[in-house]
Amino acid sequence: MSGKKRKISRRNFIKAAGVAGLGSALGALNSLAPAQGISAASVTESMTVPTRPFGKTGADVSILALGGELSASDLLVFRQAFKMGVTYWDTADSYGWGKNEKAIGKYFAKFPDDREKVFLVSKAGTSNPQKLTEKLNVSLIRMNTSYVDLYFIHHVSNVKKELTDEVKSWAENAKAEGKIRFFGFSAHKNMEHSLLAAAKLGWIDGIMMSYNYRLMVQNKLKRAVDACAKAGIGMTAMKTQAAFSANFYATIGSKTDDALKMTESFLNKGYTAEQAKLKVVWENPNIASICSAMPNMTILRANVAAALDKVKISSGDKKRLEQYARQTASGFCAGCASICEPLVHADIPISDILRYSMYYHSYGDREKASAFYNALSPDVKANIPKADYAKAEKYCPQKIQIGKVLKKTYEDLT
Repeated sequence: MSGKKRKISRRNFIKAAGVAGLGSALGALNSLAPAQGISAASVTESMTVPTRPFGKTGADVSILALGGELSASDLLVFRQAFKMGVTYWDTADSYGWGKNEKAIGKYFAKFPDDREKVFLVSKAGTSNPQKLTEKLNVSLIRMNTSYVDLYFIHHVSNVKKELTDEVKSWAENAKAEGKIRFFGFSAHKNMEHSLLAAAKLGWIDGIMMSYNYRLMVQNKLKRAVDACAKAGIGMTAMKTQAAFSANFYATIGSKTDDALKMTESFLNKGYTAEQAKLKVVWENPNIASICSAMPNMTILRANVAAALDKVKISSGDKKRLEQYARQTASGFCAGCASICEPLVHADIPISDILRYSMYYHSYGDREKASAFYNALSPDVKANIPKADYAKAEKYCPQKIQIGKVLKKTYEDLT
């Protein structure tokens, strides 16, 4: 195929598919994209992903972490991930109502020698020491192990209120008992505040936070990440694909010249937009690992290929990503809940509900979205369609149509 025809064919394909729909169709472009990097098809078990130090803990972790909600029927994914060096495994007591932890337990029952080579992480959504003990003990039984390498309090949004002296004592006791090696928290919103506060505590070993090409360029988050790095805290990035909050945002910016040039540039270098979004996060050496949902071998191999690939994201491609992020900002919640939530006088967790909408529309995970949504109090749910979001929308840095998305989520999940 001539260079001119190659360019026309690729450009026409991109216009037809749109950026948002490329992920499932990029395989058809193999003949169009002169792959300079490592393709998913060429990944073998002998190739293992690199590792990085996890803060000052002394542990080295794979730069790609196996996340998501796998079940016992997905044992092959666990096995192949292990063989390819993806040995950081992330779960939580709530994932699949415990099914994910049980699947890990089934794996370790079959391959007990692998346990010491896996950096195992679990989480619990409570700051109550007694409940932490109960939940940790249940998790250990489910996962067929006597300890976890890292234990998180899940969904922390206010470090001062949630990471109390009692929690510190609990973590120290759990370490002394050999049930956990390290302790920390995960954060989906107010990340900057939480990271800065954690850096000053002196007893946090690790943090998992939303971090992606949209967020990592923000000066406040840059300073917070730097502060944690200086404090020796190991950091794991999640939500690296920066998915849209609702389906009616799916095509915004997808057919602009900037978006087309960005996607075409990635394809010319032999990787997809999804892989590029991983690679740009890995370029920050302070990020020890990326936690990615990999429910099947296709995604696992594609992500491993991105981790192995030595081709760097060019400065031009970074600028195109930043431009695309600006063009599509209104479809993505940046987690700055401290701005919008106080402006709605109904105690509505706006950022959380936008995340549930993302699970529903962008992830296609109605079960997960419904579980989180149904955990809201009846009063909160009743107030969603009645609340006035005008002021919150006015001050939203992303210019999200908050009322529209929340009311649509209410209709979808109630």
